[in-house]
Amino acid sequence: MKLVYKGKTKDVYALDDGNYLLRFKDDVTGEDGVFDPGANTVGLTMEGAGRAGLRLTKLFFEVLNEKGIPTHYIDADMEKAEMTVKPAEFFGYGLEVICRYRAVGSFMRRYGMYAKEGQPLDAFVEFTLKDDARQDPPITEDALVMLGILSSEEYKTIKDLTKEISGIVKEELAKKGIELYDIKFEFGRIGENKHIALIDEISGGNMRAYKDGKHIEPLLLEKMMLED
Repeated sequence: MKLVYKGKTKDVYALDDGNYLLRFKDDVTGEDGVFDPGANTVGLTMEGAGRAGLRLTKLFFEVLNEKGIPTHYIDADMEKAEMTVKPAEFFGYGLEVICRYRAVGSFMRRYGMYAKEGQPLDAFVEFTLKDDARQDPPITEDALVMLGILSSEEYKTIKDLTKEISGIVKEELAKKGIELYDIKFEFGRIGENKHIALIDEISGGNMRAYKDGKHIEPLLLEKMMLED
């Protein structure tokens, strides 16, 4: 196993068979000790967060695979907090795609002149560049195409997949009386035909979820979702 990338919340290793292994950490993004899925820095360490993130990721990826939605997921080892995935080609240096159902976080920081905190949004999809130095700037379809990061067809595919996957996650959370406010995804090109698939993870660290108007921390979200 060869370490190829040391990330904020996961480390990535290359395996001898050509696949990759993601090792989940207990670090979560945020600022000043406060969790924020949109932050560019590790804000705090929560014991058990790595396994909790993997448990939720396994749950959601298996649901998506059953529905025929392409992902990079192969299997997961809960004891080691590790997930085996197919190799994927990034878009540029990495894109993040956010689906928003309510106006919170960076949406309010940018559009607060017009938006009200928590107001409903109609599955608003937003593309941002993975660029910590520039605080993950939002980018439009035209700019993505002009800069050669993806094609218009790929943009549409990713946008459609984002809405479809977000809807599935939203439904799964709703079964437990939990409301999804927003969620962040990553996509890549997989296989010889370079088809677009969901990569990375789907966990409490990637989303804002609320119950009875109160924000649910990642560890509690995993517990609520997996309890009988």
